[in-house]
Parts: sequence; structure tokens; C-alpha cells
Amino acid sequence: MITATEMRVLDRNAVHFGVSILELMENAGKAVADHARREVRAAGKKVLVVCGTGNNGGDGMVAARHLADDARVEVLLARAPDQITTQEARANFERLGDIPLSEGLVASEEAMARADLIIDALLGVGVQGPLREPFATLIQEMNASGKPVLSVDVPSGLGTDLAVRATATVALHDVKEGMTPANSGAIRVVDIGIPPRVARSIGPGEFLLYPAPKPESHKGQNGNVLIVSGGPFTGAPALVAFGALGVGADLVHVATPLLASQVVASFSPSFIVHPLGGSHLLQADVGRVVELATKADVLAIGPGLGDNPGTLEAVREIVKTVPVPMVIDADGIRAVAVDPGCLRGKRAVVTPHSREFKVLTGKDLPESTEARAEAVREAAKELGVTILLKGHVDIVSDGAHVKFNYTGNPGMTVGGTGDVLCGVVSGLMSKGMTPWDAARLGAFANGYAGDLAFKEKSYGITAIDVADNLGRTLAEFLR
Repeated sequence: MITATEMRVLDRNAVHFGVSILELMENAGKAVADHARREVRAAGKKVLVVCGTGNNGGDGMVAARHLADDARVEVLLARAPDQITTQEARANFERLGDIPLSEGLVASEEAMARADLIIDALLGVGVQGPLREPFATLIQEMNASGKPVLSVDVPSGLGTDLAVRATATVALHDVKEGMTPANSGAIRVVDIGIPPRVARSIGPGEFLLYPAPKPESHKGQNGNVLIVSGGPFTGAPALVAFGALGVGADLVHVATPLLASQVVASFSPSFIVHPLGGSHLLQADVGRVVELATKADVLAIGPGLGDNPGTLEAVREIVKTVPVPMVIDADGIRAVAVDPGCLRGKRAVVTPHSREFKVLTGKDLPESTEARAEAVREAAKELGVTILLKGHVDIVSDGAHVKFNYTGNPGMTVGGTGDVLCGVVSGLMSKGMTPWDAARLGAFANGYAGDLAFKEKSYGITAIDVADNLGRTLAEFLR
């Protein structure tokens, strides 16, 4: 089962990876026509295809064209042809040829009265709120017609207070969330040609999950990040902070040992730096961090902290105590590996590379990508977190789902790009994204920003170059 949002993500990713929407539409419409012939005995009957003006309508137009070979087909278009909203639906409208066509509500009841079978291709997935005209009336007329109704993908209006009462539904690619035999009739899932590799790949579609700020929002409402980082290493906290700001977090607070605090503050006036005691994070600092976390939306912990035993103990205490979502990276992974139970019940993303994965789980990663993916999924399920395994191909799993990210390049082996990624995922989570959603979008965005930097500087890129290209990445893909 797939949600309406995830189906939109998949559609956009399919285009990115070279799958033709026209081809998918052709496959979908043909599958509907085949089902109508096989299961509803449509051959020789009068078939009315009720089409919307989007891609669901385009699927219906393809079905009409295929059924016209052996059935008496008529198309009822919800609105005038000049209101068709997608290029692919328009292309299939122009291929209808001599199939009789009517528009709107003028003759809709009469057309339904003539039909032996109605194919509902009016509205696709994700419709919300009250239905506008002519859609509401067309759905009411289909329900009142007394004719069998075959819906394309979902019964139109599903999820609203007015939906088609379908006799059967041909679900495209997968059953959509909310569909049951009670509201969708007999459900038949058909393959429309989305390759399994595409279905499991992260792409620009993930940007549909990005929580764009509301026009009336004000400072702090779009992400408040607390970073616990640094001490022995002073660059890491700044790189995490640049990553969080690069994906639109409003505020970035950095809690870092006194030794590092002035250096971190010197990187940018945008950082709100909170000096802790001494040269390392220690148990005495836990209370201060927990207090700062009460005002944060997410905690990023680990980069640059070092492996002092007292530091690792303090990290575990912070992870156990702080209730907000968190991203755990670098030395933070080493800390929680000693007592993975501290992750229990946490909304967390853990971002290991292969060596850190072994530290975390005690297991070596297999060589093959598929075997690695299964190892990551099992570990994520066991620990109850989302794992973003960094590598040539990033693997992201929440224990139930697995996706692969192919952005990034060998130039990103330079130090600090993982710190930027930690900030990117933290920034996205601070805006309300789930760990699973933030991890997969973060992997794509960080890698794509690195690819933009590589085009300009080749193997001379730095982690700062990656962070500097995050805004350009958002500008390219957010719509």
C-alpha cells in the first residue's frame, strides 16, 4: 500500500530517472481496457469514460482509445479541452480520433443513461477538501446511474465526503492508502512499468515532502536546531550548522566546549554559540544541554566531540534524557554503540559510514548493495531508528522501507561532508519532517549539492563548497 504523497514522489522520481510519463499513461490505460474486457465483458457494450483534465483523465483517454477497438465508446470530459492541465493528458486527448466526445454537465446524465459501463477517470489520488464543480455533480450522477463503475487508480473523491461508489478499481502500481473493498469494489493492482530500481531510488520527488514556510510565519517557526559538537575539533560544529542553515532552518544553536566556542562563533554571525565547560563535553555539561534542548526542535550530536570516555558517557546521558528528535553522527555513534538501549523510543536518524556501522552493530557490511540494504534494514528495525548509511550509494532505512541515493561524487571524500549531511538532516527534521523523510531527502540534497560543487571545482571541493550549494539545490527542486 502506498500513500498519495508517496505516489507523487514516485511519479516525479520516475521522470528524473528517465521513465516517460506518456509510456506510464499508455500502460495504465491499456491495463484498464484489458481489465474492462476480461472482468466486465466490455466488448460490444456501450462504455462511457468520464475523464478529468489531469493525468487520471489521460489514463482514461488511453483506455477509451483501446476499448474503441471492440466496444462502443464515448468520452465525457469534465471541462473544456483547453483546461487540460498536463502535456501528457493533452497528447492523449489529441489521439482520441473519432471517439464521440461531450463536455461538462450539459449532457452528462444522458450519456450515463446510454452506457452499459462507466469508467471513472475523473480525479486521481490526493484529493482533499470539498469537491468543486463539475466534479461533485459528475460523481453524484455516476453514483445515481445504477450502472457498474470501474475506477482508474482510485475511486474519484476517495478521502472526501463525496466519492464514487466503484464496482471495481484498477489500482496503478500499488493499492493506495485508504482503499478497501468496501469503498473501492474489487481491487486489481496492475504494473504500469515503473522499474523496481526507480521505485527504490531517492530523487527530486522527495522535495515534495519539504515543509515550505507559511507566508505568515516568523523567526524560529521553521526550524530551531541544537548542535552538540566540537571540543577537540573546532570545524565540525560549524559545518553541521552550515548544513542546517543551508536547508532552511531558522535558528542554529551550537553547544560546544569552551575551548572551541570562540573559534566556532568566528565562522558566522548566524551561529548562536553556547560555551560549555573545559575542553571536552563532560557529565557536568549534561544539565545545560538538556536545558537548551527544551527550546529546540531537533538535536544534532556527535561530530567533533572526540572519544574521551567521559564525553561518550555524557552523550549517552543526553540521548537518553532529551525528548526531541535527534541526529546522531560520528563520535555520537561510538557513544550509543556501547549501550544501544539508550535509543529505545527515540525519533532518531543515525548516520554511519561502513566502519561506524560495524561499531554500532558489531557486523561487517556485505559487499553487494542489496545485501548491504538488508543489513541496514535489519539494524534499523532492531535499534528502532532510521539509519542513513553513507557510501558510494547511500542506503536509507527505517526498518520497514529501504531506499537508495545515487547523488554525490568521489570528491566528497574530503573531510567534513558528513558533518554537513548531519546538519542537513537535522535542519529538515527541525522543520517537522519525520526521521525517514528527512534522511532520504537529506541524502539526496547533500549529494546533489556536492555534485554542483564538483562541476565547478572538481576534486578540489571542500565541505564548505557543499554547504554553499545547498540553497541552489533547494532553488532547483522546490516547486
